[in-house]
Amino acid sequence: MQYIGINHDGGTWAAALSGTTVFPLAPVTDFWADASGWQEKALTLTEDSGAALARAEATEVPLVPPSARVICVGLNYKAHAAEGSFAVPEYPTLFGRWTASLSVGRVPVPVPGGEAGLDWEGEVAAYIGRRVESEDEASAEDAVFGYSTFNDLTARRAQKLTAQWTLGKNGDFTGPLGPLVSRDEVGDLRDGLQVRTRVNGTEVQNGNTRDMIFSVPAIISLISQTFTLHPGDVIATGTPEGVGYVRTPPWLLQAGDTVEVEIDRLGTLVTPIGEPELRARA
Repeated sequence: MQYIGINHDGGTWAAALSGTTVFPLAPVTDFWADASGWQEKALTLTEDSGAALARAEATEVPLVPPSARVICVGLNYKAHAAEGSFAVPEYPTLFGRWTASLSVGRVPVPVPGGEAGLDWEGEVAAYIGRRVESEDEASAEDAVFGYSTFNDLTARRAQKLTAQWTLGKNGDFTGPLGPLVSRDEVGDLRDGLQVRTRVNGTEVQNGNTRDMIFSVPAIISLISQTFTLHPGDVIATGTPEGVGYVRTPPWLLQAGDTVEVEIDRLGTLVTPIGEPELRARA
């Protein structure tokens, strides 16, 4: 089953997605309070169930509650660490995104002022489905409710100002997410999903999740030793090699470009790059 967030009935709702049809389920906070229960209900829906919408008529928004933490993993593929001249880390390199930086597919993303462009980072996002506190890797296996495509669009100049990456990773609308696909339809990332990124139709990344240094259960376990994860929290699992800033000359996204992230079983996330004045929407 696939899910998206939509503006509905005066608020943000979770909705089941079946082809081009959208079924509003519940306000997003209610959905994440019992995601597995809502999944059972979603599986029974048909076009005769009432309240169905055409996807084209819905305004899509990120399927995350206001309380969500978005934890991103850097340098989680050996080849990506190598292309940036980083050593393979002993522990996951973690940094945070605020939910205000998130967006959805086909929403234009502005290049921040002072940046030569934005860099692409196609990756898989994992959504936490239950409370996780001080768990080992084995027990964290079933903590994921589902996965989606994600593009960790990065302002490299801002990222490199200090050793902390927060500024460069939180530009307006720079965290587009695709529809959430339930874990039972995706399987274990360690079995391998191909992650491909294209810019204006040219392939720039082609990696596989089996090459991750740290698995999703290992990342969840590590985080949970320090702070409790809650339903609706998101873990962005890292990007494979092929980013733009390491190229000669550097290749960064400009207004008018289109970047696509295509991942097996998760679909294709399409993001147009727009002019700086688009920041007025933030």
